Amino acid sequence: MALSRGRARTAPAAVPSACFLLLLVLLLTSSSLPAAPGRDGDSSTSTSTGPVLRFTTSSSSSGKGQGDDCAELQSIDGGAARCAYLRAHSPCSPAGYVDYLRLFYCGFAGAPPAACAALALWLAVLFYLLGDTASEYFCASLEGLSAALRLPPAVAGVTLLSLGNGAPDVFASVVSFAAGDGGGVGLSSALGGALFVSTVVAGAVALAVGARGGVVVEWRGFVRDLCFLLLALCYLLAVLVNGAVTVWVAVSFVSLYVGYVVIVWTSHCCAEQGKPPAAGLAAPLLLDEDYGDDVPSLPSHSKTGSAASGAASRGRAWLHCIARALCMPLYLPRRLTIPDIAAHRWSRPYAVASAALAPVLLAFTWISQRHHLVSSSHRHSLPVLLGGAIVGLLLAALAAATTDAGSPPRGRKRRVPWLAAGFLMSVLWAYTLARELVALLVAMGYVVGIKPSVLGVTVLAWGDSLGDLVSNVAMAVHGGPGGAQTAVSACYAGPLFNTVVGLGLSLALAAGAQHPAPFVVPADAAAYEAVGFLGAALAWALFVLPVRGMRIDRVYGVGLVAIYLCFFAVRVFETLGLWA
Repeated sequence: MALSRGRARTAPAAVPSACFLLLLVLLLTSSSLPAAPGRDGDSSTSTSTGPVLRFTTSSSSSGKGQGDDCAELQSIDGGAARCAYLRAHSPCSPAGYVDYLRLFYCGFAGAPPAACAALALWLAVLFYLLGDTASEYFCASLEGLSAALRLPPAVAGVTLLSLGNGAPDVFASVVSFAAGDGGGVGLSSALGGALFVSTVVAGAVALAVGARGGVVVEWRGFVRDLCFLLLALCYLLAVLVNGAVTVWVAVSFVSLYVGYVVIVWTSHCCAEQGKPPAAGLAAPLLLDEDYGDDVPSLPSHSKTGSAASGAASRGRAWLHCIARALCMPLYLPRRLTIPDIAAHRWSRPYAVASAALAPVLLAFTWISQRHHLVSSSHRHSLPVLLGGAIVGLLLAALAAATTDAGSPPRGRKRRVPWLAAGFLMSVLWAYTLARELVALLVAMGYVVGIKPSVLGVTVLAWGDSLGDLVSNVAMAVHGGPGGAQTAVSACYAGPLFNTVVGLGLSLALAAGAQHPAPFVVPADAAAYEAVGFLGAALAWALFVLPVRGMRIDRVYGVGLVAIYLCFFAVRVFETLGLWA
């Protein structure tokens, strides 16, 4: 390739960065718009738009239930009246760093189209940041930890690799249950994502492979994954029907995945006894991260026509510089706070800066989490920030003394602390972004009059699953029979992890917070419909593939896509009130 991996990623990353800059323009423009007048001419609520930033993350920040506040907001007519209500009441949507409802009704009071555009752009930026953080930092740390801990490939694939691939879904689920909407968005997004991957993504893989004659997949692993996913679905359905869950029930739900890992590891060990390890299984999926810019580039032009090629090269260089400048607002904050020792991104100044700034970010996050609990939090915030800064300076000095400018740390003992720190900070970033994403989706639901759970089962599920669609189809098309086998397996192993671990962990945390009282599961029609259609998709796969000799072809793919289209049609009809 003529361009390195880093340069190849610059152009796609510039798109959300441009959206971010356009969003800033819209926000600056909105500040010059007249504020919405308060009710009864109350000038005290109309003189300024007021701040839209907040630092509460618990549902207890408002005096009453979140759903009741927002239900009362929906009964108020007119944007000005809603703005006055939001000024006088605590936020009714799950709390992120931005009060989106107040921003929409007060900050953009004079320009609703600009408000819709700003929220849509910010939604795209959050989707990009969450996915990019998971793939570039979270997965890289997990891959490095897997190699450092010397995990067998089969165990690493169903644990660390599944966690890396399902990180956005898991974080969104955990955040939703921890936020003020009671977990409705998290439950719907997890089920909607599992349904989308098991139908649309698996169907797209089958259609892509079927265009080339189809591929026969190994039946043992396929049936194993589908049966475990079906078992998890039945367990979850029992929880939904019961309506409440205790800590022990949630922990037993998570234990299903432990049994799955044990069976995968056992079957892998039995199958590989007496055989040399396969290179495709042993090679890490992120192996190219360790080389990156070290891969030599091929010359793209000969000496003939050097003038034209020089002009073209200068033009590409300018475009590359512009793209990098656009990427900086989204790239730099994470780069300066997430320790990263991937060889193609290694930079000693960035490493030292991340060691210095990561404790400060941790301290700031802790302060923002505790802000609503302590009335004099500003007085207590300074020692925490100073403590984080001192720890950061000590770690930065240690990093500067123990690292080389030319290469990242080598050796297991030197790499593990960096990998663990990168894992911790990428989790912090992913959690923060997922919390903001859930808060934005819930606020958008109240703005457009659609239940947040409906947005979770559609918009959030689509956004978290688009990466699976692109990567699995590419793997099936370009990876040969082995790639098709891996892509099909990922379409069921991934939803299994997200459903069991993501929802199970979320339910366990929510039930633990209310122990000994059980946690009431926020199930609605969308959740039951997703479970039903997902069960239908699994039944279709278990019936069609054995009948057709375990061949992935168009019949299998068309059936899966048709099942999802039926589910989507039902959702649309119910949203429009055309379905009783």
